Amino acid sequence: MAQPRAERLMNLHILLLGAKRFIGKDAIRDAIYPEHPRGAAGDEAFERAFERDKDALRQIGAVIEVGSADAFFDDEIGYRIPTEQTSLPEIRFESDEAAVLGLAAQVWQQATLAKATGRALAKLKGQGVEIDPTRLEVVAPAITADEPAFEPLWDAVGKRRQVTFPYQRASETQPTTRKVQPWGLARSSGRWYVVGFDVDRGAERVFRLSRIVGPVRASGKSGAYEVPAGTDVRAVARRLSPSYPSVRAEIRVRQGTGVGLRRRAESVTALDDAPGWDLVVVEGPVHEISDEVLTNGADAVVDGPQSLREDVVARLRAVAASAVPAEEAR
Repeated sequence: MAQPRAERLMNLHILLLGAKRFIGKDAIRDAIYPEHPRGAAGDEAFERAFERDKDALRQIGAVIEVGSADAFFDDEIGYRIPTEQTSLPEIRFESDEAAVLGLAAQVWQQATLAKATGRALAKLKGQGVEIDPTRLEVVAPAITADEPAFEPLWDAVGKRRQVTFPYQRASETQPTTRKVQPWGLARSSGRWYVVGFDVDRGAERVFRLSRIVGPVRASGKSGAYEVPAGTDVRAVARRLSPSYPSVRAEIRVRQGTGVGLRRRAESVTALDDAPGWDLVVVEGPVHEISDEVLTNGADAVVDGPQSLREDVVARLRAVAASAVPAEEAR
């Protein structure tokens, strides 16, 4: 069965980036496009898919070099992504661009995709193509999806299978069973969401993965439904998610930490009076920024505004108050 396009694009990016020399088209085809066997129809399908994928990588900033894949024959064309073009200097991303980068990194780290990438790398190694793992450090992900629902939902999205799961809303005391045709996954402010069609309610809905409190069960055949044409999963998630007033926050973050805060930052400035720390300026709802700050523990300190400081302190006190003293636990 053909792999999802997002997985194929990430695998292609990894292989071209990790290559020590130009990789020939045949080697790329065997490693990444096994669903297109050699022959008239398969050759045409592979060429179309490969050209589309190269264009997609270029659109997100990858520089794909073309050169000779054979030391003795100049007519055998190969491809690679130079690391000096990928190891970018300090730049600022818009919020939507940062979200795309975060999603790409997260998707690569998921176990199912890591296995597929490993298989592709093994195929290239068997063909004598050298891959240097150190060249891949520039795209190494620094965040994870801890929610158990991520992988089964990702699988269901790719196969277009309907799912059911128990969902606990903040305003309800008991979870309810939701039956959903998932369209896609979106990440926002450190949280993962699944967007899709709620079968029982007959409308599009968005669900936060951290509120899925039980197993995600897929049912029915693959390809059981179609995602509406032109659907922008992230736009749907923004439209259906609750809206909260935003604040502009200044947060001291220890250098080498705070990936989520830095990814959404307006600016990051090294602090002269506190070596090893940066001042990170972010904007967003108080509860979302609080989540990011608390995730980093002692590596993040809120300078302002006061409403954010109070929210962080209140939540820390609530955790401390709920802890059971060691003597009482015996």
